[in-house]
Amino acid sequence: MFKHFTLHISTLLTAALLAGCGSIEQDKRANHLQARTNEYQSALRWGYYDMAASFLQPGTHPDQNSTARFQGLRLTGYDVVQPLRLHDATTAVQTVLIDYLYDDQQVVKQLVDQQRWRWDGTRSAWFLASGLPKFVTAAPR
Repeated sequence: MFKHFTLHISTLLTAALLAGCGSIEQDKRANHLQARTNEYQSALRWGYYDMAASFLQPGTHPDQNSTARFQGLRLTGYDVVQPLRLHDATTAVQTVLIDYLYDDQQVVKQLVDQQRWRWDGTRSAWFLASGLPKFVTAAPR
């Protein structure tokens, strides 16, 4: 009887430990996501667009022509309008409102950036799957 009781207690403790480890892993992943989105925001705000591109999901880095739109770009605002929401263990979404201008135009524009972040288990990191913001340059006159 005592052996049977000990087996049940041992099984319950193991299950509780595994559940706790899963929770700890989930918390670590959520903290990592928050850190990554903050670093990405800082890279954009300070004009480090090559660094911002490094947050993109591997294999989706922009080519030289698509990064030309960052020439003379300056962000004047970056507001999270819908905080991070985890859809599942590997996908998260947040919505930000970005105010920006180009030095040669001095006209403030605004865009809504719907960011999709994906967890890469092989690299143990979150990456931006939705791409860099679609900044619009004015057509030449």
